[in-house]
Amino acid sequence: MPKKPSRTITQERTYEAPSSVLRRSLIGGIILTVLVAVAGLVAYLTRPESPAATKASPAPKSAPESPSPTATPPKGEAVAAPPRTSDPITFAKAATQVLWTYDTRSFSQAEHLAGLKRWMTGDKKYADWKSVSDQVPSPVLWARMRDNHQHASATVGEGHFPQAFKTALAQDPGAITEAYVYAVTVTGKQTIAWKGSAAGAESRSTTLAVQCRPHQDCALTGVLPSVSP
Repeated sequence: MPKKPSRTITQERTYEAPSSVLRRSLIGGIILTVLVAVAGLVAYLTRPESPAATKASPAPKSAPESPSPTATPPKGEAVAAPPRTSDPITFAKAATQVLWTYDTRSFSQAEHLAGLKRWMTGDKKYADWKSVSDQVPSPVLWARMRDNHQHASATVGEGHFPQAFKTALAQDPGAITEAYVYAVTVTGKQTIAWKGSAAGAESRSTTLAVQCRPHQDCALTGVLPSVSP
């Protein structure tokens, strides 16, 4: 078995404050509500309901597997730019790659976060930036990782709509026309290396919330707190 990557990130998240954990669970519930019942989300936010589309959108169908996206940042940039696509699975796979990729040797934590910010939806009603920024180590931990020359790359494999999401939309196809937020589960592998020749790899999976409004490029809404199969 490959040598396990540094446990510093895991340890930091293990000792997360209870209030933060509760908030993350609540945010995840909000995103899931968007996916299965928009009215419940709007009720929670207590904001005026935005106009819904007059024509129901059909439930998404799993698209044929396409080659794994390559989200390689240009020289001098911490994070690659988001792809211009209207396909939620294609976008989610590219977003997963940048979420699992970092280089503490060349970029600061602030630069990395700024790069990820470009992937976020501009729709503040549904954007969950904290669920994304929580995927990045804190400034203190980032500095420790930088001292250790830690960096990571990712290989993205399969992406699909979770069964719960497809079932919910089959029951109420018009629900998606409020927020156009899709749940996508992506699997792949993250490889982490640090000072010297030390390295390790592990299989990972995540479920993202992706907004793909008609005639607009997709954008990231958030990262769900648990993986939906």
